[in-house]
This record gives sequence, C-alpha cells and structure tokens, in this order.
Amino acid sequence: MNKKYIIVLSLFAGLCLPTTAQESNEEQTDKFVGQTIDVGAERLLTREEATGSVSVISSETTDRRSAKNIGNSIIGQGNGLISLQSGGRYADVNPTFYIRGLQTLNGKNSPLVMIDGIQRDIVSITPEEVENVIVLKDAAAVALYGYKGINGAINIVTKRGKYNTRSVKVTYDHLFTSLANKPKFVDAYTYGLAVNEARINDGLTGRYSNQELNALRNGTMPYLYPNVNWVDETFRDNAMTNKYNIEFRGGGEKFRYYTMLDLISNKGFVKEPGANEGYSTQDKYVKGNLRMNMDINLTKTTDLQVNLLGVLQETSRPGAQTDLWDLVYTVPSAAFPIRDENGVWGGSDTWAGTKNPVAQSAGAAYYKNHTRSLFADMKLTQDLSGLTKGLNAFVRISYDNIANIYEDHSKEYVYSVNAPTWADGASEPTVKSEIYGKDSEMGTDAKTNEFDRLLHFDVGFNYQRTFGDHSIYSQLKWDYENNDPNGINNTVNRQNITWWSHYGYMNRYFVDLALVESGSSRLAPGTKWAFSPTLSAAWVISKEKFMENVKWVNFLKLRASAGIINVDNLPGDEVWSYYAQQYGTSGGVYPFDSGWNSSFGRSYLERVATTNPSHEKAYKYNVGMDAKLFGCLDVTLDLWKEHRTNIWVTSEGKYSEIFGMEPPYENAGIVDSRGIEVGLDYSKKLGQVEFNVGGNFSLNKNKIKEMLEEPRQYANLVQTGNPYGQLYGLEAIGFFKDEADIAASPTQNFSTVKPGDIKYRDVNGDNIIDANDEVAIGYSTTCPEIYYSLHLGAEWKGFGFYAMFQGTGNYSAVLDTKSMYWPLINNTNISQYAYDNRWTPQNQNAKFPRLSSQSNANNYQTSTLWLADRSFLKLRNLEVYYKLPTSWLKKTRIVNAAKLYVRGIDLLSFDHIDENDPEAYGINPMTKSVALGLSVTF
Repeated sequence: MNKKYIIVLSLFAGLCLPTTAQESNEEQTDKFVGQTIDVGAERLLTREEATGSVSVISSETTDRRSAKNIGNSIIGQGNGLISLQSGGRYADVNPTFYIRGLQTLNGKNSPLVMIDGIQRDIVSITPEEVENVIVLKDAAAVALYGYKGINGAINIVTKRGKYNTRSVKVTYDHLFTSLANKPKFVDAYTYGLAVNEARINDGLTGRYSNQELNALRNGTMPYLYPNVNWVDETFRDNAMTNKYNIEFRGGGEKFRYYTMLDLISNKGFVKEPGANEGYSTQDKYVKGNLRMNMDINLTKTTDLQVNLLGVLQETSRPGAQTDLWDLVYTVPSAAFPIRDENGVWGGSDTWAGTKNPVAQSAGAAYYKNHTRSLFADMKLTQDLSGLTKGLNAFVRISYDNIANIYEDHSKEYVYSVNAPTWADGASEPTVKSEIYGKDSEMGTDAKTNEFDRLLHFDVGFNYQRTFGDHSIYSQLKWDYENNDPNGINNTVNRQNITWWSHYGYMNRYFVDLALVESGSSRLAPGTKWAFSPTLSAAWVISKEKFMENVKWVNFLKLRASAGIINVDNLPGDEVWSYYAQQYGTSGGVYPFDSGWNSSFGRSYLERVATTNPSHEKAYKYNVGMDAKLFGCLDVTLDLWKEHRTNIWVTSEGKYSEIFGMEPPYENAGIVDSRGIEVGLDYSKKLGQVEFNVGGNFSLNKNKIKEMLEEPRQYANLVQTGNPYGQLYGLEAIGFFKDEADIAASPTQNFSTVKPGDIKYRDVNGDNIIDANDEVAIGYSTTCPEIYYSLHLGAEWKGFGFYAMFQGTGNYSAVLDTKSMYWPLINNTNISQYAYDNRWTPQNQNAKFPRLSSQSNANNYQTSTLWLADRSFLKLRNLEVYYKLPTSWLKKTRIVNAAKLYVRGIDLLSFDHIDENDPEAYGINPMTKSVALGLSVTF
C-alpha cells in the first residue's frame, strides 16, 4: 500500500482508538448497525439489514432550534433532504421540503410526509414528541406507499412508553426574536426628489414644487408634508415566544405510555397592539398539543397500540386581513401623516385605496383563525403462531378530523385627507380637508373555512422465521384511504395491495422484493390501477472472512435498488375530466317579446379529450455504501438516477393553431435526474472531552428530455434539454448612455427606451430585441442543485456547545421585490438601496436603471441585471449548554437530569444578496432568535 495512505489510515486509527472511558469499537459498531429504520413494512429493519437509501435524524438533534414544529427543527438535517425557509408572519415559517431536488414537469415535487406511517401535516408535531425522523429516498424505501411515494417520503416516528420505567420531563424555552432584514426606505424629502426625477425621466412634470420639497425637508408642515418612517411606526424591533412542554413516559409489563402536553405562544412585531380597550391587535400565534401513545398487551398473543393527538391552534392578526408588510412597502414616508392635527387617522387622495399602515395595525380591530385537529389511530396485532410459527395478523385504523374556523372582528375607522394647493407666490398653501369612512362596530362574522377528514384502514399478515443461515420476513397487506376535504370534486379514495419480502443469508446478504398494485379514484376509468415492482439487495462486506484482519473497518455494506413507482397526478391545474370531451356554448340571455328567454347559441368543441391516458411513473435506480471506520467515522455514499416518464403535459406545442380547438393533455413528458449524496460523521472521546463533527452534501441535477415543446425559431429559445426549473431571461449588457447610443443599437420592442434604460444583447442577430432573445440564465429559483450542512459539537464535564451550518449552491434569485428593487411604480415606495444605486447621467455605472414613475416594460423584463446568486451559508443553530452533575442531582432524590441552555437560531447568513435574505427576498423579512431554556427530568 502507498505510504501516504498508510499514514492517513494510521492517523484516523490514532484519533479513534478507544480510551479507558470510551466504548470499544465493537460497542460503537453495534449501536451504528442496530439503528432501526421503519419503511412501512410492520417490521423495523436494522441498518445492517436495510437495502434501501434511508437517512435517520435522531431525537438527539431534532430539538436544537426551540421551534414550533418538527419541520423547522430538521432544517439542514437528513442526507438527501432539502429544507428551505421563507419569510413570514411568525418566528418560524413552515419550510419547503424536497428529496433529491426537482424531478417532474408538473410542479408537484414535494415528498410524502407521514406521522407514524400515516399521511399527516408536519405542522401539527412538536419536536419534543419525536423519537426520530426517517427520510426515505429510493424506490426500495418508498415502495409500499403506492401512488404517494414517488417524490420520496418523510416518516416522523413519535415517542412511546418504556418497560418498567417512569419519568417526567419538563422543558421551558423563552425566545427573543428580531427582524433579520428590516427594510430601509428613503425619507420624505428624498422621496420627493426621487418622484420628481422619475417623472421628468418619463417626460412628465415633477410632482413636488420647490416649496413642497422644502416643507418635506424642513418638517415645518408635518400634517401636510409628513415624514413618516412607516416601518418603525408600525413594527417594533422584537417579538417574544414562550414554549412550555411536559412529558410523562413509562410503563410496566403489560402497559406502556407516553403523554405530552405542549403549549407555544408567540407575540409578533405590531408596535401598538393595545391601543383599544378589551382586545389586542397583535399578530399572535398560540398552539397547544396533547399527545397520548399507549401500548397494551391485551393477552399473551394480542397487542394493542393506540395513538391520540389533539391540536388547538389560534392565530390573530390586525383587522381586514391586511398584510402590513405589503403596506409599508407601498406607502412612502411623504404620503400622509399617521394622524392629522385633530387626531384623526391620516389618508390621501393620491394613494386612494392604500390604507394607513399604523391605522390598520391599531384601529381596524382584529381577525382570528382557529384550527381544531384530532388525529387518532389504533393498531391490533395478533400472534398466530398457534397456526404456524412466525405468523402474525394486524389491523390498523386511523381517523383524522381537521376544522378551520375564522372570526372576522374587523372594523372601519374615520380618516382624513388634507390636500394642499399653492397659489403663485403664496407663502402658505390652501388646504382642502375631507373626512372619509366611519367608526363602525366590530364585525361578528364567523364561518368554517375548512373541514377535512382522512380515514385510513389497513389489514394484513406477516410471517417471520429463521432457518439456520436463512431468515425471511414477508408481509401481505391491503390498505385503503379516504381523503375528504371540503369543496367539490376533492374526495380521493386510494388503495394498495402490497406484498413485501425480506430475505437474509448468513446475516450478510439481503434481498428485498416489493410488489404493489395501487388504485386511485382520481384517474380515468380503465387506468385507475397501476403495478409498481421494486427489487433491492445489500451485501455486508465487513462480515466476510477476508475482512477479519481489516481492523479499521468496523462495518461496510454495499446496497443497490431499482424499481418503478407510479403516481396519480392529474394534468394541468388539477383537471379531473381530462379523459372526457369538453364542449362550450356561445350565446347568452337575450330579450324576446315582452320577457327574457335563454339562448345558448351553438355548441362547439373546446378541449379535446385525452385518448389512451396512462400514469406518470418513475424508474428509480440507486447504489450506495454505508460504513463505520476506525470505530468513530460513519460514512454514507449514494449515487442515484431517475427516469421520470409519462408526465402530463399540454400538447399545444404539438399542434398548429389551425387545429381549431384546445389540444388534449398527453402523458408525454420525460425528465431524467441524477445525483450524489455524501454523509460523514466523526465522534471521539478523549479523556473527559467528547466531540463530534460531520456533514452532509448532495448534488441533484435534472434534464428535460421531452415536453412536447413547440417548434422554436431560434435555438436559444429551446427548453428541451435544459433543467426543469431553469430560469430564462434577457442578457443585460449595460445601460443606454444617451440618444446616440439608442440610435446605434438594435431596436428594443418592449417599450420606448431612454437614456438610463437597460440595454440587452441581440442574441438571434435580427437587430430587434424582443422575447426571441431570451436565453437560459442562472439556475432554478425554486430548489438549489447543491445542498450541504456541517455540524460540530463538544462537551466537557457537562459544559458543551453544538453548532450547525447549512448552505446551498447553484441557486438563483430574481430581484423583483417592489419598492426594494423595483421602486415607485403605481405610486409605491422606494428603498434607500434602490435610490443610492440608480442610474443617473452622473452615475452611469450604476446597479439599477433610471427611475421611472410608470410601468417600464423594458426595464422590468426578467434579465441578468436582476439575476442574483441565491447561494448562501447560514449558521442555523448554535447551542451552549450545561448539564448539572449527577452527584448534585442525586441529593435532590427526585431530579434525574437537568440542562440549562442558550440557543441562537439563524443568527448569521453569508450570501450574495444585498438588503434581503436569500431565502426570502420578498416583502416579508426573515427573523433571528435567541432562546433561553431549561430542561429537567424527574
């Protein structure tokens, strides 16, 4: 062996050798391969046995963010799982999940989310009640989920009781939350200058005279020419969240229980919520969870498992459901005062229809939304060894009921409009004042917004035996699901008939076979059922005799899988009747004689029915490796490929317009995807210091192979062959310097151009700039191709820290946020950033084009000028903690463990986007938090 490799291996061996206080390599390896994985087969596979591509997020890391639900807790965790945040109203906004990126043309790329194997919303689950989160990625891992598993799955496994133990755990977190990207808008005087400049650029006269500009600058007439910082006047700098949690866990020989009560209360950023007696207009969020999981041995051969979860959730916001952030991005500082000199709320004719942000936050009362949810499931297992050894039967039923109710207590308020006019040579304006609106009573409207019901039922048999070196587990199951959300044509019935078998030889060779027949009411008659076979295998190399002397390899396994997974996606925008011929009618209601008669005119063909419809399906392939090296280094590697075919697409590009009617949808789309995933985790204990470092990396790429694209006149317009989600736009090559520059350049057909407008490259060479000059620019704005994370931690005598960084690459943004990057249009605001970086004759090397007060079609095309690199690296979690010594706690005789901690959440971001967060560059800013917490176990 090469000397340099020997040196590297020796170094790892030295770092990982056990100390007297450390577990042996064998003990660590047992923990590694003994980790169990639930793939929906009624049997937990160990990591040694598993043949599929699976990532497990343990409970040790699921609660590091003091988050309101488990979805926010697992951001950056789980190899192959892409989790992205966005801006929103509360301290935590539910993230968007993808597994292995974008893989289909229809926009439905989200994974299946399950709670204890049943499809449920992730927002209902708190981090404290979770045992682990299992990310299921390849065909072998999702085979048993029928039509729902094509994009991968996330299975959240909740905690259960334990034999002959009992414990009570109490946790409290207090979070201080602040805005991470508070927008900065110009003051009133600068706004006046900007508007005048924009109007003059557009060939119009300025809005503000010199006298008015002086009034805006000097603040001498605050009720006529105000200077209001709407961000600071509407929002405060900090918000607070309290989390209370208590867990009861234990049981005896015949009964085990886990019970949890959780309460979270978040108060938002509204500055003056208590201006009215008897109620608050604060942006609030309150949620309570009550969970009870029970395991009961009814007899020696009969087991019952019951899971119950009740969730009460309430949100409250200022009245009329107005988005306050949208208002502050719209209303400039010079628009109107908060109140006039008589204390009446301010308003304006110029900004007619645009509400006063402070008035809306304090004077429009409030709007409430209530969600009441009950999740219940029960499973009965019967040992049938009396009939034949190893045989069991099971039946499970679940019922979920979710109701959403709103209360609209909004009210109207009086506001005044003061319109000043200046006579020639006058030193003071003449003011015309008007009062609008009324002080109404609070509203009393209430209504059920949503009422969803989900019934799941499954029944089956499983057989498990070991015969010498041979072990077998086989399961036959039928499951049925009825999803009944409110609305029309929304009820869905699905069924699966599954046979899954797992075979092992000498505990080192494993083969899994899954045969699944799935049916769905969503699909056309004759196509409701589809067959999905999957085959996977694994080889535990480390158990071979030739590996006995390779001491630095504790565990090494190769695995591979291949399978076909179908999905019951519908074409277009959830078109249920794609298989039926569509007709339209002309005419209407016309007068006839002395009355009114209906006249429908002629009937005509509208959308043509799809003939020979099929199913969208994925051919999934995966090869992977799992290893434990030197007793301290876990390694996971996956290479995967997917061929997604029969994707629903419109056939408009296939037919000429002389076809004369709307073409049918066809199962013609094809997307190929591929990727690589790498996971490393290194743990070591030296004396009294334990430390851990690791990370995950994934690269996911896709390519459109077929989309029935219309024939393109120019090669630059062809999208087939590019990635799905690829951004398209014009190539900006600068700004027009003057009229001579405009005259010497190709004609730009979007709108009349002037100096300071964006100049684009003539890609197709026809001397005209139009939509035919668009090219592929940047990457997807939806999902990054590269996703990675890094975690590190250490502990010494109870003192410890944990940090997790998460980043993205090959990820783009289009900076089109109104007022921030696209200012003044339709009387909107302008940010200081946009004003400082605008084009002027004196600043021709600017970032942004000239100011315009009108919709400027030329400048606001999607182009490379507005393209930004959305890649980032964030410090997601930082925890510093202290675990009280066991010797201290023993003296109390009741406390078994106690932990004090301080956590930072989303404190730092290293990115390429100025003034905004790369995950949320719209109007809703991101937040960052510091949490103080205490956890005590009795």
